[in-house]
Amino acid sequence: MMNLDNVNTSTLAFLGDAVYEVAIRKMLVENGMNNADRLHRAAVKYVSAEGQSRAVKELSRDFLTPEEIRLVKRGRNHRTTSHPRNVDPRKYKQATGFEALLGYLELSGDKERLDQVITEAIHVINGKRDRQEKVAEPRAAADRDEQEREQI
Repeated sequence: MMNLDNVNTSTLAFLGDAVYEVAIRKMLVENGMNNADRLHRAAVKYVSAEGQSRAVKELSRDFLTPEEIRLVKRGRNHRTTSHPRNVDPRKYKQATGFEALLGYLELSGDKERLDQVITEAIHVINGKRDRQEKVAEPRAAADRDEQEREQI
């Protein structure tokens, strides 16, 4: 078993990005979305730096453990050579910290906690932070978004 404290946070974020992307795509498909264009548009809301940044900020207030918060900060503060395009660099770094946490949870084998964090992030992004509520129907949200775009 590898010592996860020694794994580079960029590596953890690389893995976490993939884990989160698959979880979001799976959620959307399981909720009845089957059009590739709509799937992509619906997924962006969750996987964008903006959405991830908002989720990790909210989860850091009362959901993440102190150890998880330290890992998020470690991932956020890691020096990178890539620069985000069309996104606030602070939000990009917050999102990187979130992805590092997900990568860490995946490698640690803590599937239950990984699922909890992803589920809570989805609740935050959907504006439904009450843990008793289910994730909002993505198809309905995507349809509303599309209708709003058509009106503009």
